[in-house]
Amino acid sequence: MSSSSPSGRERPLQSRRGILEPAAEGPIFRLRRYVPALDLRHALDRFWAVEWDLRGRAPFEQQILNHPNVNLSFEPDGAFVWGVGTTRTRHALRDRGWVLGARFRPGGFRPFADVAVASLTDRVVPLRELFGAADADGLERRVRGEGAPQQRIAHVEAFLRERSPGPDARVAEVAAIVQLLLDEPSITRVDQLAARCHVSVRTLQRLFHDYVGVSPKWVVRRQRLHTAAERIADEPSLDLGRLAVEVGYFDQAHFINEFKTFVGRTPAGYAAACAAAAALAAA
Repeated sequence: MSSSSPSGRERPLQSRRGILEPAAEGPIFRLRRYVPALDLRHALDRFWAVEWDLRGRAPFEQQILNHPNVNLSFEPDGAFVWGVGTTRTRHALRDRGWVLGARFRPGGFRPFADVAVASLTDRVVPLRELFGAADADGLERRVRGEGAPQQRIAHVEAFLRERSPGPDARVAEVAAIVQLLLDEPSITRVDQLAARCHVSVRTLQRLFHDYVGVSPKWVVRRQRLHTAAERIADEPSLDLGRLAVEVGYFDQAHFINEFKTFVGRTPAGYAAACAAAAALAAA
């Protein structure tokens, strides 16, 4: 089956949600996103490519507050499947290099793997472990043999297209539920989410375990943190007490503790770091 729509078209970088201290994008590294082929969009959200050139400069560590998505990555150390990371991840950039990634829609990786996605949570698994050494190593060689992201993407799409079972109604259902959380931040509890989706809490939990890899409660909490971190990065001087209420925290102490646990700084500390990074980027 071939795509009826061109793939590899660059998508404008409209959001840096999940990238902590996002002002580093540009001065330190370049992030580009690409639209997947039409016939794979039931499973794939986007391709992304990061490039950097730090020769003669100090190494840089980028931290990511992860989304409820599985990613494939092709990077200096090999090709990997990244399950959903429940804590922030750290990515060291040094010298000169690039990484290509394929981000699946929430639940979108499940039809490609004969395992519950929860078995991949907080794990980085070599691609060959899930797809076989010969096929995975061949794909990695083809990707590394190309010089442009669009050409690398074409190889990954061909690999996935050969293994795609086609659209899965459960994937569409899961993706719609996660999108609902993005669109309506007033949903802050799992029972609210279950009621909106007309299913029981238990059904929702089983669906997320099998297809997403984390619980619906985790997704609710992560969406709140993503929103808060993004708002602070965009406007470090905003009223943090008001922000806590706006994103669904009824206790500011809870907001501060949860933010520090997952982001690594208090909201005020993160605001100061973002302001300093933005000033440095503008200098």
